[in-house]
Amino acid sequence: MRMRLTLFATACLLAASTVHAQANDAARKLTQDAIIVDTHIDAPENLLDHWADLGNAVPSREFDYPRARAGGLDVAFMSIYTSAKQDTDGSAWQGANQMIDSIEDLVQRHPDKFALLTSPKDATRLRQGGHVLLPLGMENGAPLGDNLDNVQFFFNRGVRYITLAHSANNRIADSSYVLEKHWNGLSPFGRQVVAEMNKVGIMVDVSHLADASAVEAIKLSTVPVIASHSAFRHFTPGFERNISDEIAKAVAAKGGVVQLPFGTAFIDPASAADTQAHFRAINEFNEHNRALKAQGQPELSRDAFEKDWASAHPPRTSTLAQVLDQIDYGVKLIGIDHIGIGSDFDGVDGELPAELRSVADYPNVVAGLQSRGYRDADIRKLLGGNLLRTWTAVEAGAGK
Repeated sequence: MRMRLTLFATACLLAASTVHAQANDAARKLTQDAIIVDTHIDAPENLLDHWADLGNAVPSREFDYPRARAGGLDVAFMSIYTSAKQDTDGSAWQGANQMIDSIEDLVQRHPDKFALLTSPKDATRLRQGGHVLLPLGMENGAPLGDNLDNVQFFFNRGVRYITLAHSANNRIADSSYVLEKHWNGLSPFGRQVVAEMNKVGIMVDVSHLADASAVEAIKLSTVPVIASHSAFRHFTPGFERNISDEIAKAVAAKGGVVQLPFGTAFIDPASAADTQAHFRAINEFNEHNRALKAQGQPELSRDAFEKDWASAHPPRTSTLAQVLDQIDYGVKLIGIDHIGIGSDFDGVDGELPAELRSVADYPNVVAGLQSRGYRDADIRKLLGGNLLRTWTAVEAGAGK
């Protein structure tokens, strides 16, 4: 999920530098030893909007190299996010490539700190020497346009999963945020996209999808699928953006993994309701602006819209315990082999549990799991082993 960086987010980051000191020595040791994979960090778009050198400490962000190493993060999927508006105005392809360029530039600027990761087979080797590895995940299939060859193009650029849709229905699938579905599943082009992703070795991501679209994508895929950042709808009834029990079971049955986010908008019922209403309001706002433009009238200000919305919907709070409850529920529902982490750091306007303010704070998750009786071997699976297994299976199925 992507939201705008607000003063609230900045204040939270500056005020709560890191709370990983709450974790005990055993938790910190395990986070440094295990391979931690986070499948959703929204750093790239922020680099375009407000450039910063993430190889050094950047207190106003939730991801940077020093805190990644402090938290034990090894594999950080960089989210190549494009909006519904960019899909409509035709700028999604350009925006996606610029974000990929920004990550390549980061690696070139700090080859001693970062490395691109395009295969799970290289994770153990490349993490040596303290590197943080940066694979790419595309959030919203909009940059593909209507050209199936772009699946291979973005694979060649390093993309290893694609979230088929985001906040609006697109030419591939329906969005969970939209009341009126267009395809009631995948489009004919969307079915081709899933097949092509299987062929080249890109993971199919069902986060953000309407239920019918997710079900069809899982059914059509010949290899495991993922939900890169989806909490369980059990805790937020009526919030289609979160994954249902039935779809989570289908992901697991396919051999895939549900990656759980930390954002308050996913794990708190009232905040989830606000989030759903927000994205639907954005879609209506964009439709209204398109009508104004067609009539030759000036468009309304998006900044003013967001300011008014924030004033009417103040930030809510959440806790680490709620994240742990999500993990507990998922493990009981679909098994320890099918749960992982997709934090959505830098994508939720700083609206996070106090104990999980940045990538330095994974030790708090580990300490919480240890306190709830999880064995270290199982914690390793949750931290990254499950995702790497799924990615390996998708890679092995490519070309078949």
